[in-house]
Amino acid sequence: MKIRWWHGLALNAVLAAILIIGIGAARLQGTRLRILDAYSGRRYGQWSVKDGDTFAIEFIHSVHNSPVRETFIVAGPEIRPVESRFSAAGAGMDSDTAAGREITRDGEFFIITGFTESHEALHYIVGTVSDHVLYIYNRQNKKHETISLRDLCGKNAHITIHTQKQKQKKKRIL
Repeated sequence: MKIRWWHGLALNAVLAAILIIGIGAARLQGTRLRILDAYSGRRYGQWSVKDGDTFAIEFIHSVHNSPVRETFIVAGPEIRPVESRFSAAGAGMDSDTAAGREITRDGEFFIITGFTESHEALHYIVGTVSDHVLYIYNRQNKKHETISLRDLCGKNAHITIHTQKQKQKKKRIL
């Protein structure tokens, strides 16, 4: 009878240790939004993000010479478009409503919503005439940031934007 009790106690201790380690490991996981050089993989920047966080890329359309803002949401390892906002249709700007998409107007702007696709990565070529700008919430500094991608990556840089799960460093308590 005593042997069963000790076995049960040992089994419960092992299960508790596994649970504690699992919870600790889950807390160590962080997600980063990363901007990389599309060819070399060189990292230009990274920001801590969580599922449900949004960010936007804005640029001046080369033909229409008007602003385009694409808003995305972090969805685990994927990036999903939320909204595309622009003032002139045609020349690469989708004004049709694909399955499930809705197009509305806000003053001079067209707004497309209802996107269903997801992307592992986004690809851009940073403008040479006009800038590409990243709008993101910086969790570390607890503030919204506006980041010039020309300043960060350089004109005509071919960039890839993706999310990556990453272990965070443990803080040592002395």
